[in-house]
Amino acid sequence: MPQPVLAFTLGDVAGVGPEITAKALLLHPDLREVCVPVVIGDADALRKGAEVAGLDPATVRVIEDPSQASNDPATIEVVQFGPSLGDVPHGELDARAGDGAYRFVVAACDLAKEGKVAGIVTPPLNKAAMHLGGHKYPGHTELLAEQFGVEDFSLVLSAGDLYFFHLTTHVSMREAIELITPERTTAVLDLAASFVRALGRPDEAIAVAGLNPHAGEDRLFGTEDADILAPAIEAARARGVNAHGPLPGDAVIPAAVRGKWNIVICCYHDQGHAPFKAVYGNDGVNITVGLPVVRVSVDHGTAFDIAGKGIADEESLVLAARRAAALAPGWDEVWRTARGQAEPR
Repeated sequence: MPQPVLAFTLGDVAGVGPEITAKALLLHPDLREVCVPVVIGDADALRKGAEVAGLDPATVRVIEDPSQASNDPATIEVVQFGPSLGDVPHGELDARAGDGAYRFVVAACDLAKEGKVAGIVTPPLNKAAMHLGGHKYPGHTELLAEQFGVEDFSLVLSAGDLYFFHLTTHVSMREAIELITPERTTAVLDLAASFVRALGRPDEAIAVAGLNPHAGEDRLFGTEDADILAPAIEAARARGVNAHGPLPGDAVIPAAVRGKWNIVICCYHDQGHAPFKAVYGNDGVNITVGLPVVRVSVDHGTAFDIAGKGIADEESLVLAARRAAALAPGWDEVWRTARGQAEPR
């Protein structure tokens, strides 16, 4: 099969996005064996990022369309969108950078809709800068979901064969509890089931972490586990999904880290993110399941404190590109489920 074309959005150019993009695409030529990377962003900011990384800014080549990409490992090919951002300072909130990060994502989505790219790989954006630029989104995931018009999606953290799905993400704890409904739980269980089918492991066990301490302890510590999660899990099992739970979060997540579970559904942002980042740091990636194309992101922020110093680590971006390239060929199954078009089990 031909390598999938992947759109690398540049992220917030005041952060480490341009630097790690330059490092990933110039210092890891073996990436070209699994994908065709095309940067969606700003050539001047990318040249500045290459220079910061101690690489040749002349390797940045502007193309008009992803179809023109040569996949030469000695070049970084970028499709320019919008005005130059080369004079945006490092490490500072800047509305221009926030607006650019938004525009790059929207452009990548448009290219995906046109069938010109098979996946999207995202360096970090800064939510505050994006808001300064006039775009009020909680983050990448919600912006991507809006661009593709989807409602059933999940942020998934992954390291190796371990995947943490989330019922809720960028909302307050109070709102997260309100958003954990039978419908949402069913949707994410179905997304997880379609995902393991796309991985070629349809019988993979899916563990659901409980919302409350000890998964509610028979309603002693809350009723949501027994009244919302448990019936949705039971119904999923009746549909053929190998789902288990709700299981106490402080038991199931350590067990997953030790290898007992590969797929875990977490109830809220920090239930999954805090232990995942504590164990895996930058060795993980962030996948959005439920979009028509695969999207994989680094699992770190814009790192304003080290932007422009040439010391940013590109390994999470390299992992994201590899994961996107591996998932792209089987992504249609996950997308059909998100659109309610999956074949009966």
